[in-house]
Amino acid sequence: MAGNQNYINHVALVLDASSSMSRLSRKVVEVADQQISYLARRSQELDQETRVTVYVFADKVECVIYDKDVLRMPSLKSLYRVGGMTALLAATLKSQRELAQTAQLYGDHSFLTFVLTDGQENASHRCDDAPSKDPRGLMQAVAELVEKQEDNWTLAVLVPDQMGKREAMQCGFPKDNIAVWDATSTQGLEEAGVVIREATEKFMVGRTKGIRGSRAVFSTGADAVNTQTIKAAGLTPLDASAYELIPVARDIAIREWVTESGHTYRTGCAFYQLSKSEKVQARKQIAVLEKKTDRIFTGPEARALLGLPDAEVRLKPDHNDDFTIFVQSTSVNRKLVAQTRLLLMT
Repeated sequence: MAGNQNYINHVALVLDASSSMSRLSRKVVEVADQQISYLARRSQELDQETRVTVYVFADKVECVIYDKDVLRMPSLKSLYRVGGMTALLAATLKSQRELAQTAQLYGDHSFLTFVLTDGQENASHRCDDAPSKDPRGLMQAVAELVEKQEDNWTLAVLVPDQMGKREAMQCGFPKDNIAVWDATSTQGLEEAGVVIREATEKFMVGRTKGIRGSRAVFSTGADAVNTQTIKAAGLTPLDASAYELIPVARDIAIREWVTESGHTYRTGCAFYQLSKSEKVQARKQIAVLEKKTDRIFTGPEARALLGLPDAEVRLKPDHNDDFTIFVQSTSVNRKLVAQTRLLLMT
């Protein structure tokens, strides 16, 4: 893509407006409006053009805003009305099919859709434009659509429980593009808003690194990393002479192990292997190790690669078969865990 091509993001919110959402309806508007003002701010800061589409669905699916400049978006207050059943699959299909007709002539276009529902599918077969009247046929249609989407499409869904998650997986939604939210309270909806915002931040920062879409939009941690994302982020490995990997023989303080291994301890030179879920501060550097080759990737790109915002975030331990995460230690007493490795910048 030529350097002068601008980034154009098409962000869609597909919102459940079935009767069961009535007690949350004011909060839905508030959370959606917050997401839109956040998008407007980040679009200006990152110099990306963002266009917003909003669908609401109950017995039928309605597009209430189509591909509108985020800087000119109205509040959803007058556009979100609840009542009816849950045409979840029809809404997913209609939103993706209609957005696919958006012109992509110039610029680097990327599509990000969040579907939010508090219940199970039960009304799509009644929609006039549904491709099938059979629930199984509809699930199959969604699965085929997801499979055929290009690499600049990201489709994510927030469901109320594990049953919803199972159904979303049967519909072909990538596992890490499904989040479970607490649909019983306004607090739960507020938390869902935070999850959407963090996923959007990861998406927009990823755009600046050349990542055009994601099948792990809700994951932060080693499971968000694979060879393709490393390549897409333009990461180059550190020179092998710039670091050393030292096995940790026993539980021991980090400075003690560095000096015991024959090295001089300098603040920030040592990275510990992530071995449990923990909070990582914004200033901490991250390094990613490719297990097969022992190659190390570091710098702000490695942080963006893991989907970490520029703020404190909880990072999950290593669940990825191919990569290991190391976190910079600024404490001399950081306890190293036996059977892990220490990454030392030489």
